[in-house]
Order: sequence, then C-alpha cells, then structure tokens
Amino acid sequence: MLDTLAAIEQYRQHEVDGTVTERWLSYLVSAEERVVNLERVSTLRELNEANPVLDYVERTLRILDQLRVSYWLRDIVEETLCWAETAKGGTARQRIRWQEDGINLFVHNEGSAALYERAVSVDGERERLVALLIRTHGLLGQFLRGEVPFADNLPLADVVAQGTLSPEELKSTLLVLNRCIIEAVSPQLWQQVRDELSVLVHAIAYGEQPQGLDVQSRILRLRTGSEARGENTLERLAELSEEARIEQVFQRLEQHTFWYVEAALQDFSLEEFGKVFALIARLVPAEVKHISFERLMNSLYYDYKGVKKINLYKKRMIEKYLSDWSWEALHAGEPPADSPHLQYELVTEPHIADTVFFNFQFSAAAEKLIEFCVEAEKSPLYEKAVLMLYDLFGLRRDAYDRFHNEESYLATMNQSVDYKRLLLRYVTGNTVLDIGPGGGVMLDLLEQEMPDRRAIGIDISENVIEALERRRRLEGHRWEVMKGDALALKETIEQGSVDTILFSSILHELYSYIPFNGRKFNLDTVAAALLSACDVLPSGGRIIIRDGIMTEPTVQQRRITFLEPDGMAALERYARDFQGRTIRYEVLDEQTVQMPVNDAMEFLYTYTWGEEAYVHEVQEQFGYLTPTGYREFIENTLGEQVRVVHLEAFLQQGYTEALEHRVRITDEWEMPVPLPDSTCIIVLEKV
Repeated sequence: MLDTLAAIEQYRQHEVDGTVTERWLSYLVSAEERVVNLERVSTLRELNEANPVLDYVERTLRILDQLRVSYWLRDIVEETLCWAETAKGGTARQRIRWQEDGINLFVHNEGSAALYERAVSVDGERERLVALLIRTHGLLGQFLRGEVPFADNLPLADVVAQGTLSPEELKSTLLVLNRCIIEAVSPQLWQQVRDELSVLVHAIAYGEQPQGLDVQSRILRLRTGSEARGENTLERLAELSEEARIEQVFQRLEQHTFWYVEAALQDFSLEEFGKVFALIARLVPAEVKHISFERLMNSLYYDYKGVKKINLYKKRMIEKYLSDWSWEALHAGEPPADSPHLQYELVTEPHIADTVFFNFQFSAAAEKLIEFCVEAEKSPLYEKAVLMLYDLFGLRRDAYDRFHNEESYLATMNQSVDYKRLLLRYVTGNTVLDIGPGGGVMLDLLEQEMPDRRAIGIDISENVIEALERRRRLEGHRWEVMKGDALALKETIEQGSVDTILFSSILHELYSYIPFNGRKFNLDTVAAALLSACDVLPSGGRIIIRDGIMTEPTVQQRRITFLEPDGMAALERYARDFQGRTIRYEVLDEQTVQMPVNDAMEFLYTYTWGEEAYVHEVQEQFGYLTPTGYREFIENTLGEQVRVVHLEAFLQQGYTEALEHRVRITDEWEMPVPLPDSTCIIVLEKV
C-alpha cells in the first residue's frame, strides 16, 4: 500500500487532526471551506457531511496503487497527487495568510504548487519535476473541456528539452497521472477521453502541435454539457455568427483560462453564454490570465428534496437581464442596461492580480425574495411569492412557470397518453398545433401515428420550451416547438398555416392562471384563446378541446365519508386555500360532509393528486362549465364561425381506483353513486 494511503487510513481511524503529521494531509483535513466543482456532487448536503476533496485525493491514490508501474514513476505521481488539491484545504486563518503571501488559491493547481514549494526544498531535480506536475496537473483535461489553452501545457516539454526525462518517460508519467485524476472523477470519463488524451501527451513529449486548436473547437468543447442536454451548438453558432461575433470574442480571450465555466453557464443558452464572454472580453484587464465563474456556480444551485437543482428563480432573472443586453452595445464596449436588483460584477481579489471573478449580484431584497420562493415551494403562498418576484424584475405575470417541480409535472402530464390518443381521430389537414405541449406526449403521438403530419408545440413557459428542445435534439424528433402566447397566436402563427389546433387539458389552466382584464378564473380568458385559435385557422380547420367539465344537473348533492383520519382536515384546508370559487360543504359528523356535486368533484380531483401537487392544484379549477354550458359558451363566443362536430363526456380512468380506499361517496339519501363524468372532448370546425 502507498504510504499516503496508509496515512489517510490512519487519519480516518482516529479522526483527530492532532495526529496528522503529513503537511499535505493536515491541509486537506483542516479545510473549513468546501471548494469543489458542483458538477461533481449530486446534493449540496454532502458538502457538509463529508470531505469531498480528501475523498477525491484518496480515490486518485487508490487508482495509482493498483497500476503496475515502475517504483520511480509511482513515487513521482504519488507525491504529485497527495499535494495536487492542497490549495482547496487549510483553515480559514491559513487561507487568509496564504493569499496575503500571494498564493493564488482560486487557481488550484498553481496554489497547490506554491504550497508544495513552500513546504519542500525544490533544489533537487525530482522536487522541481513534482512541482511542475502539480502546477500543470489537470490542464490536459481542462484543455479537452475548452477551459485552458493548449499552450499552458507546454512547460512540460521543457522536462524533455532539459534532459530531465526522455519523451517516453514523460509520456508514461503524464498518462499515469491523468488516468488517476480523471478516473477518480469517473471511470466512464477516462474511457471517453483516453485516446484523445494519449494523442495530446504524445504531442507534448515530442514537441508537436496537435490539431483542433481553433476558436470554434474551443467553444464547442465549452458547450459539451449543453450539447449533451440537446443544444445544437454548431448550428446555433452559425446562426449567431454575424450578429454576435462570438468567435471574435473568444479570439481576444484565447490565452485566458476559464474556471468552472461549464458548471456555471451550461444551463444558459449559447446566446446568453456569448453575451457574458463578450462583456468580459471588453472589460478584463490586460494583466489578467484567469477568469473564474466559481462564485456564479456556487450561487446557482440549491437542494430540493435532497437533490441538487439549479436555482431557476435566479436563472430566469439572469435570462431577463441578459435579454436587455444588445450585441451592438457589447461589441462597442458600452455598459449593459442597469437594473436596480441585478448587476454583473467583474472583480479581483487583493494580492491576486492575474485572476478576475465574474458573477451576477442580486440586491438584498431580491435575494430574500428568492429565498422566500424556495421556502414557499410547498405552500399556497408559492404563487404569490413567484408573482412578487416577477413584479420585482418586470416580467410578464402570465409567463408564470412551475419552477421547482417542472420535471415531475411534465412527467405526470405524459401519463395521460391514452386519453390524448383519442384526439387523433379528429385531426384534419397537414399541420397540427399543440397548445401547451407539456412533456411532449401529444407531439410524440402525432409523429408516431401520423408521420405525414407536421406537428408544432407552442408554449409561453421557458421551462417547457427548453425541456422539449433538449428532448427533440437528443431523441431526433421531427416535431417542432416555439415560444408563443395562446391568447395571441397570430403574433407567432401565420394565418391559414395550421389546420388543427389542440387544447389538450390546457384551457382550464389558462382559465385559472392567466389574468384577463385583471381577473383570473375568467371565462373571457378561454374566449380569448378560442378566438385566437379561430383567427389563424383556414376554412375547414379544426379546434379540438379536451378539458375538465362540471356535471349536470348542478343542483345534485353528494355525501363524502372520509376513510382516512386526516380527510376532514384536508377538505377544510382545501376550502380555505382554493382560489377558484367558494367551496361549500355541510359537516354531518366527524368523517362525513354533504356538498354540491361539483364542489365535491373539484375537491376530489386535488385530493387524488396528493401533497406534492397540492400547491398547484389548489390554484386550478378543473371543471368550470357543464357540457351544455360549454356548447352555449362556444356559440356565444365564436358565433357562426364554427360548428360543433363532436361533443362527448366521460370519467377519466384512475379517479375511481385512486379514491375507493380513501372516501365513500353517496347521494344525499346515502345510496352509493359512481363518480360523474370529469372530462369532455369537443371538436369545432371553422366554416
């Protein structure tokens, strides 16, 4: 076993800092600040419960311990690995003192090399080699990620030029070192980059120039994570080339290194990414070598239900802020538009002139409001919190997103595939527009079962568009998505260019969420959506509606007996929180109430979904018209522009099964009754 591994094991057995004699280990175990790449952790909680830097160093050493290499090579690499992360360690007092001495802790390889040189006499050839390996360790991997120019690795070639190592000895050393540091991150990652890294190592050892060093290649490497999420970077780069001139921006920064750029910016679009770098390229001082996004990375994540999530509240506000930056002003060196609650910062630290830190700084009020949104995520206060945030930054209120649970919400929507399939039989023409496509299940159905049709999804939610664009790209779908307003389709859709418009379980959301003339839960919103659809349809085009309904006659009464002890409390809470209308009920005993049938059903729809969906379901009115009322409403809204060619109502599968062990439902004479119809399909044809 390596001596360094034995030292780590001894420390773990005793867990007493005072027993640590190795200086490198004392630095790692005394770390009071967790300096890690958040790409590498699945939850922020683990940063408080473990020492991820020490764990990583131990993994690198265990990989080395298993490799069959010469004693000399093992000795050199072992000493490199045990010191390579020390700049991420040390107590708060030590780190302050190191920085005052000019040690750059923010560029971890250089900081670690400086600590090694302070601790060990580097007069000998071996020690100078180790210091150089620490200083350059990881740079080949960072070159593959686009973060480091290849020239930063060239000091390694001096080892051969000075006769310290032969080219083959340097190759062996670099391959072993890089295998340890990359495989410790991920064995799969090592398998992915091994061949390309071998070519680079050979080029360094023999003083050759590798291919693929152009600016475009670097941008593509920097966007690898975004590409994996569905971005077509090359295509988008070509689209932006004339206006944005992103490649020229990166030419000005070709000798700079970028730290944590992918972790901080991979969830932003290429245009937003380019704007950030265009600003930096204009403002970065001449003496700066390193550009760090570490602070931005650290500010963009939080834990939700034990999993690390990007802070979409901050992301949306930053996107809005960046949208106000013009390329013309950026290239001219003019400062971007100011905001009272969000500003960029490009700052240096005392004693470190060669490093600049980029971040977006929120006002104290905005930070507190975002914290409030996070805390309110499972509360009826959530919508109010989000809308306050939108008001603070001047975003449209009808652009409301389900921030924190968009993924689970979209997955839930996808479970309704069988009912969505019913709509296909009424589709006409060549082009189908799906309003509010959610997780894309209707778009998938159209593509699979009507491959000759053009399917387009349109949504006002940035979250939905982003998720669908990524999936379309990754899975190779033919359908399209675009951002647009269901209440103003003619702003996005050319009149007569679509033949069928689908409203699949979306009209009740427009009714519930979108203020129209200052009021939500407003039938004028539904009317505006239908008129908007009718405006862009040609003669013979169809509107297909699938949505919730109220049952008729509306005067019917239902008795609900709760079979769960908290059922009555759930009803009381729902009646207090529901925003659509007053929910009426009469308490008959501790577990039984009598209610109007449609109030009963509105409650039961939410009761079925459970706590996770409560915060949203309590804001949605699923049924707002009876089938007869729907027909009359359509006739009053669209008049003779359309005719109703089909109308049916049914009970959506799943409600009966979900409720049978939770409630007993009877009429007012205590006779068991089935659940009424919950859903309708209405087909309109423009005449």
